[in-house]
Amino acid sequence: MSQFIEVLERYEIPDLPPTDLPEEDGEPLESNWHRDQISLLIDVVRHRWADRSDFFAGGNMFIYYSLQQVRNRDYKGPDFFVVKEIDGGHSRQKWVVWEENGRYPNIIIELMSPTTKETDLGSKKDLYRQTFRTTDYFCYDPDENHLQGWRLVGEEYVPIEPDDNGRLWSSQLEAWLGTWEGVYQKETAVWLRLYDENGQPVPTAAEFERQRAEAAEAELVELRRKLANYENL
Repeated sequence: MSQFIEVLERYEIPDLPPTDLPEEDGEPLESNWHRDQISLLIDVVRHRWADRSDFFAGGNMFIYYSLQQVRNRDYKGPDFFVVKEIDGGHSRQKWVVWEENGRYPNIIIELMSPTTKETDLGSKKDLYRQTFRTTDYFCYDPDENHLQGWRLVGEEYVPIEPDDNGRLWSSQLEAWLGTWEGVYQKETAVWLRLYDENGQPVPTAAEFERQRAEAAEAELVELRRKLANYENL
């Protein structure tokens, strides 16, 4: 037995990944707008890919990617992110890379504020480029209504050029990202959302059902009008 212990002492036994990782830091979001904006992005992505189960869309969640990060309590969580080519059939309260076959986000969107702007454009951008290797990275400043984005080309982030409407194309979501003024969660504001290839806003599930109900009602009204005209002949 003592010989066995001596052999073990010659080797460094690696730390096992922790399983009790924190899911939140107790810090509230910058505003109600930030909370609702994250929900809106998740809603439209889930509806756009309603027939798919190979992705996860999340927001305001910690992403764990190394033991050193855990030891330093350097918890990081993008405002919104999507990971593709994974099992999206179950929910997560945090994203743990070593439990997800080493998968990192394919797209990240940060909603900037005066307190996060420097980090979003600095250390976080470097992390997403160097470690995460996230293909599409976007930052939106609601105070200045300014959207900017980058696509990973080789080792560097290259700025994404906007179209005539100021929208940026996401190769990972296969959609345009741009602003929209309207009502969401009973709040009228300028929101960041997806647009399809034809320039139409990608609806949430609730918006889609409302649009379908309105179309059915309009069709019924038209049918009644035609029937009334026929009876008056």
